[in-house]
Amino acid sequence: MTREELEATFEKFDKEHGKFNRAKSPPSKRPDLCAFLLLDRLVPGNRDIIGDARHDQFFLSIDLDELAAVATESDILTLVRCGVMIDEDGLAMFA
Repeated sequence: MTREELEATFEKFDKEHGKFNRAKSPPSKRPDLCAFLLLDRLVPGNRDIIGDARHDQFFLSIDLDELAAVATESDILTLVRCGVMIDEDGLAMFA
């Protein structure tokens, strides 16, 4: 998918935000760890996954174009259920 399609898919699943109890076979029982493990599997890297933090949010150091190239709708749904959000700056989660 393209970056625009990725953003639209996050928006499509907005009503599922934070509903971790609906996640199918999560790799962890912790929503934040589940998101981190899924993102690491989709976009492997060798630096910290948390790139920045401000106030009550932390921002993830995941390249959106790389994520868009490999993510499925199911992956995005799981991320949204884990509490991951997207905006023009990238991916973020509330602390």
